[in-house]
Amino acid sequence: MLKLKYPPFSRRFHLKKLVLSTLLFFLGTPLFLAQYTEVINSNQPGFSESPYGVGSGIYQFENSFFLRSIRLAPNFPMEQYGGADLRFRTSFFSERLEFNAQVQYQKDQVIYNGGSDQLTIGAKYLIHHQEFQDRTKEIRSWKKRNAFDSKRLIPSVGVSLGMNTDVINEINGSGSITPKIGVLLQHNLSSSFTIINNFYCDKIGTNVSEFIHIVTITQSFQHNYSLFFENKTVFQKNQNNTNLGLGLAYLFNKNLQIYTAGRLLFEGEASGFYSSLGLSYRIDRHQDNYK
Repeated sequence: MLKLKYPPFSRRFHLKKLVLSTLLFFLGTPLFLAQYTEVINSNQPGFSESPYGVGSGIYQFENSFFLRSIRLAPNFPMEQYGGADLRFRTSFFSERLEFNAQVQYQKDQVIYNGGSDQLTIGAKYLIHHQEFQDRTKEIRSWKKRNAFDSKRLIPSVGVSLGMNTDVINEINGSGSITPKIGVLLQHNLSSSFTIINNFYCDKIGTNVSEFIHIVTITQSFQHNYSLFFENKTVFQKNQNNTNLGLGLAYLFNKNLQIYTAGRLLFEGEASGFYSSLGLSYRIDRHQDNYK
């Protein structure tokens, strides 16, 4: 009769422990990759976009209302626009994947006395999440606790893809459905200081195609406040447009943030000013998959 030889108890125990650890690692992966945060994480009042999503079970609305005044030439009257920028963000299927929609509407109050609107539907995916060492628990060395982590120089990376449709006047719009692709980088140089770089190709395949670069610097302080500075440059076929923005955001509670911003506009030979006021809020239905 054939006798089966079993490994010693200690070897079997270690084997079971190894299998269990491996299983728990893969089951726990969605938790480690979760992008959910205890407080709302809004892209507003800047124009840039973080590579991170809002997390599963989150339904987030980012709304702002703006006034735009610009003078096309020294002898021209000041042209004014009023409008709204409405955004919706949510995540499902994967913690790294976010779906979003943006509606922009503005009405010309002086020259053309007309309106324009644009709907963009898109998604973004977090390719790389950069992790850092937690030095706050270092109690033996003040120098090590406050030393700069060189890993913070490596950004988190995301990509975005969207389709926008213009129902817009013939001067500014493409009048068709066009793709928009982007690369999203975020450097967390400290727990309160962040730099975001976005690179977009917009309205691809049309005679009004654009290449856009946005850099946003954000500094948080006193837990509830954050100050940002932003430079957005749009490279077009006939001219380059630049706006410089400065804004302030206040975290009212973990699900509501209010903000305001002002911008200087330089569009070819034209110049002007842009001001906005808005709020972001979310419906939090997030549940951890594994505890």
